[in-house]
Amino acid sequence: MAFELGLNRWDWRTAASFADGVVEAEALGIGHAFLPVNPLAVGDPYVFMAAAAARTRTIGLAPLLETPALRPAAVAAGSIATVDEVSGGRAMLVYGIGDTAVRWLGLRPATVAQLERATADARALLAGGRLEVGAAAPAWLRHARPVPVWVAAGGPRTLRMAGRVADGVFLRVGTHPTNLRTAIDQVHAGAAEAGRDPGEVGIGLIVHTVRSQAPAEVRAITRSMAAGFYEYSPALYTQAGLEWRGTPVEELKRRIWPDFHHADDLVAAGALVDFLDDEVAASFSFSGTTDDVAAQLRAALAAVPEASIVVPHPVPLPDPEELRAYTRWLGEDLRPSIG
Repeated sequence: MAFELGLNRWDWRTAASFADGVVEAEALGIGHAFLPVNPLAVGDPYVFMAAAAARTRTIGLAPLLETPALRPAAVAAGSIATVDEVSGGRAMLVYGIGDTAVRWLGLRPATVAQLERATADARALLAGGRLEVGAAAPAWLRHARPVPVWVAAGGPRTLRMAGRVADGVFLRVGTHPTNLRTAIDQVHAGAAEAGRDPGEVGIGLIVHTVRSQAPAEVRAITRSMAAGFYEYSPALYTQAGLEWRGTPVEELKRRIWPDFHHADDLVAAGALVDFLDDEVAASFSFSGTTDDVAAQLRAALAAVPEASIVVPHPVPLPDPEELRAYTRWLGEDLRPSIG
């Protein structure tokens, strides 16, 4: 299985502390450092990535995720091209509709159409193309560099759109093999619609990973993660033959903020959906011991052998010291256990 691990949670209190973490991750063989884009919670991601680029040599650097709801395509393209230059060609731009950062600002997530336009425009600008924008002359990025533009997607329309216009797609559909293979089919269908070779569209996986050693906590958090997928993509339950047998999700949403994936107290959020059975809970996240997570990751890769990057997203968000332990666990324990 030829893939690399990525990490998207760091000590981001300062640019220096972020760079320290990336240096350690690189030394442990982690292939990609991803940084959230949230103006209210994290410093400027492009400044942070540039700081890490100056102290590393091989690890990839990317926002996860950028969104046209916060930053126009030309601005994002110009920033990531600069990171690519200072890192010697290690940058990637990852787009999505936006969630927590957008909601904190009282804004609406981008529509699929807006995301498609931003992805296409960013790719064109980074390739040195000229865009008609209604100005006196076409827009073009004078410091363009060939940075790949990926999209993080979970819904069928977004997956199909990403197949049409993106260089790669991060699947955010959990771990159930039916959902993973259906997502791949949607990406490939989108590529075919655009006359592209589906095999040229990169594939990555982003999977919530619950590392608690307390069984009751694991039970609650994995259910909160599963509820989050139902909250936004109930089709993932239907197509995998899973059922929501309990209080309607619209009623439960009034009792958490901002959603089941990002609630301040994930254990309490999970308690609200304790009616979800073990199969449902296991279909949307990795959890358990190192051997358990390694086996679950191998099963996901068996369903999606095309995946070249896997991001085991830690939940709940660890504190800075726990993050260092999580980084070491990824590099020293999980990576060798996968085989």
